Amino acid sequence: MAETIHRALDAVYLACIWVAGACIFLMSLFIPWGIFARYVLGTGSQWPEPISILLMVIFTFLGAAAAYRAGAHIAVAMLTERMPPAVRGAMAFAVNVLMMLISVFMVYYGTSLCIGTWHQSIPALPWLPVGLTYVPVPLGGLVTLLFVLEFLLLGDQSQRDVVRFDLADESAEGAA
Repeated sequence: MAETIHRALDAVYLACIWVAGACIFLMSLFIPWGIFARYVLGTGSQWPEPISILLMVIFTFLGAAAAYRAGAHIAVAMLTERMPPAVRGAMAFAVNVLMMLISVFMVYYGTSLCIGTWHQSIPALPWLPVGLTYVPVPLGGLVTLLFVLEFLLLGDQSQRDVVRFDLADESAEGAA
């Protein structure tokens, strides 16, 4: 059962990393295009800035969830390092419970925000509902919540190798 959960959350983790990486890649294309269109072509494009902001929001929330699972999230250890091991463990547990509560808050209120703003539009992108731009908030909260629950129930995953999903290897095994 634990291995099935690990494999499923490995897939979620890898998806977060790939989506976050794709967001940064696309931003690195869209922002220079906006600059080129404004200063070289003399006609500013309206879409690069709002799309890049949306990509940054997606990158931030999914990247933060992936960083939490990898143990690479921002942590101030000055206080905890000076505590006895028993207190350190209790503080780590409290931090994870707080992370769980924050994740639930993000899912609940982020979903409410999406629903409440779904029928509004962005002037520069009238085809894009505002509520859709807020979807990374509850989605990032849900993914973080899954990773926190995994941490609390199954332990730290930051030192474990992530299962790689290589379709070429699976098709070669099936042919053999």
